Amino acid sequence: MNIEMRQAERGATSKARVGIFDCDIHPKSSLEDLRPYLSNRWWDYLQTYGQRQRHGYVKGFPYPKSQPLASRRDSWPPGGGLPASDLDFMRKQHLDFYGIEWGVMNPLSPTGQGEQNDELSAAMAFAANEYQLEGWNRRDPRLKASVVIPYENAELSCAEIRKRAGDRRFAHVLFLSRTSELLGKRRYWPIFEAAVEAGLPVGVHVFGSSGRPMSNTGWPSFYIEEITEHSASLQASVTSLIIEGVFERYPELKIVLIEAGFAWIPSLGWRLDRNWKRMKDEVPHLRRAPSEYLRDHFRLTIQPFDAPAEPAAVERVIDHLRSDAILLYASDFPHWQFDGDEAVPAAIPAALRRKILVENPFATYDRLHQVPQQTSKDKSNQ
Repeated sequence: MNIEMRQAERGATSKARVGIFDCDIHPKSSLEDLRPYLSNRWWDYLQTYGQRQRHGYVKGFPYPKSQPLASRRDSWPPGGGLPASDLDFMRKQHLDFYGIEWGVMNPLSPTGQGEQNDELSAAMAFAANEYQLEGWNRRDPRLKASVVIPYENAELSCAEIRKRAGDRRFAHVLFLSRTSELLGKRRYWPIFEAAVEAGLPVGVHVFGSSGRPMSNTGWPSFYIEEITEHSASLQASVTSLIIEGVFERYPELKIVLIEAGFAWIPSLGWRLDRNWKRMKDEVPHLRRAPSEYLRDHFRLTIQPFDAPAEPAAVERVIDHLRSDAILLYASDFPHWQFDGDEAVPAAIPAALRRKILVENPFATYDRLHQVPQQTSKDKSNQ
């Protein structure tokens, strides 16, 4: 089937879809886009000294040359610029084409996350948040912002979260997966507390540059190792969040794992439960089996799809999750090259499609569509 026929088929299908919620869209900006929101001090600093990330062993372009910017080959705007940098083209190719009602923006760079200078990291995070609002959301309110934070500094991160707490244009607080320490460590707890106070989930997107490799024992030689180990690196932080007692301390906290797959969750839960039964005296602060925290506090996007291609096998995986509310739709726009032509894999059972595309994301991000309560002062002004 040629491209034109495939697009016509998708266009017809999209008309039948209403209210799709996309949990992972990557808008592309530049330092020049952030300039209006950076003080002269930090702009001059960037021009003089540049960015100094904590990440080691990174030289050259971080994506395979065969697939520039890890983007679809048809995602480069016809008027020039990088993929996902042109809102009109994004509307034509994705938002309008698939009937996306809401989409969560997860900007990856430049955001300042992982900078060695914490104050620069905070300044760039603020600028990235402002640009999400002015450069994207103001022009298309379907696009919801992430609260980008300098997560290696809890004090500065909490200040940014509280700055955005009452703003319903923000969907979640954004971490990248390569944090300096495992996410359950107490250095990050104030950030979780601020997120809960603001009524925001915490999104953890793979990648990052805080100095820790994807592998638990060192730096991989090949890119294929790196993308395969995304789920392995997150397993360590998921385990840390549960075992350290984060969810006992913050029972309302929700964590959205983005672009890490989902088929590994059942086996992790089984192994944790087995060990917990034998060693629960070491962690008396845990009041439930680890797999129960997995089910109740974590949500996972279905991209990349890491389950078998047979619908029956996928149904078994979802059954092992013990909850079909745990899965959320994500396109990873414009980075679709690893998932073939189908935005929603055919192996996902038809009965679950609406839950994954619409119901589960809207339930996870219910804050976005809650009607603000009127105060007595508001009513008196009517």
